[in-house]
Amino acid sequence: MAPPAVSTAISAEPLDVAGHLAAVAHPHAGAVANFVGIVRDHDPETSGTVVALEYSAHPDAERILGELAGRFAGDGVRIAVSHRVGRLDVGDAALVCAVSTAHRAEAFETCRALVEAVKAELPVWKRQRTADGDAHWVGLA
Repeated sequence: MAPPAVSTAISAEPLDVAGHLAAVAHPHAGAVANFVGIVRDHDPETSGTVVALEYSAHPDAERILGELAGRFAGDGVRIAVSHRVGRLDVGDAALVCAVSTAHRAEAFETCRALVEAVKAELPVWKRQRTADGDAHWVGLA
């Protein structure tokens, strides 16, 4: 079995999807599942057109992202996951996750579970900017 590998980052730079795929490549891997979360121009809870998101992260976010990814790493599971911070325009990648495993079902399941954990637990917050100049935080209690 291939050794587990985990690569994580919180980055102000654009995320490299191909780099994530390369990070999980291994001769043992028969499957790679990938997720790319893209900034879209709308939000069901917002009136108006979304033009940008501004992400902010807690200082411990990178460590926490590593812990989240580590939950899913195991024998032969390789993971690369990153989240952007700063201003992102519509079409920019906010979250990239790549998972390789020996078989497709495990790759799909692991990728989805990790993305859901990141969305629920990573201390990263976003502020939406709309075309009319409005800005508001999303997901704050």
